Formats: sequence, C-alpha cells, structure tokens
Amino acid sequence: VQLQASGGGLVQAGDSLTLSCRASGFTFGSYHMAWFRQAPGKEREFVAGITVWSGSRRDYSDSVKGRFTISRDNAKNTIYLQMNSLKSEDTAVYYCASTAKYSTAWGAQGMDYWGEGTLVTVSS
Repeated sequence: VQLQASGGGLVQAGDSLTLSCRASGFTFGSYHMAWFRQAPGKEREFVAGITVWSGSRRDYSDSVKGRFTISRDNAKNTIYLQMNSLKSEDTAVYYCASTAKYSTAWGAQGMDYWGEGTLVTVSS
C-alpha cells in the first residue's frame, strides 16, 4: 500500500496551491479518502474528506471550508486538494489517508492507510 502526496511548496498568503495524492496497493474505488495536516507543535487535524459513494459527499473542517476543495479521480487512483486564499495558518505538513469505513468525524484513528506528507509553507 502506498499513498504518495505531492504538490507542496512555499507560497505567499492569498496564493493557491493544489496537492495530489496517488494511491496504489489497494482498491482505491472502495475507500473514502481524506487530507489531514499537522502544523509544528500541534496535533494532526482533519482538513477534508471525500467518500466513494455516488455523488461523492465532501466534508471540510471549518477552518478551510469555502477555500479548499477536495476531489478524486478514480481512473487515476488520485485525490486532489485545491487550496485557495491560503493563509499563514495553513502552514503544515499535509497527509493523505484512506479508510474503508466512513465516519462523519473523519478521525485520524479511523484511517486505514497513511501517506508521507508534503510540506506547505505560506508566508505572510
């Protein structure tokens, strides 16, 4: 199983950035997918999640709602996180994760697989 995140970098406040996460080694179309992030000195937190169901329900944390958009391409086994209007407080290592069992809480402990993170730094 592998979740390979990419797309991180250094941007200025107000800029946009798109993260990608390519999955392999499991049946991607059967797993709900999510992005988490961890800022220095803070706990890992949920950012956005997308389900496998028809219509692909999307959930977002309050801190990113309206600015970030999660999407998935099942043909490419890939999820994306479009991040707009970035703020300095969005600076963190971003991780993609997957779970076979949906929960509205999207708790980190409920994730089955994790990828390596990609660092996003937003300068103010």
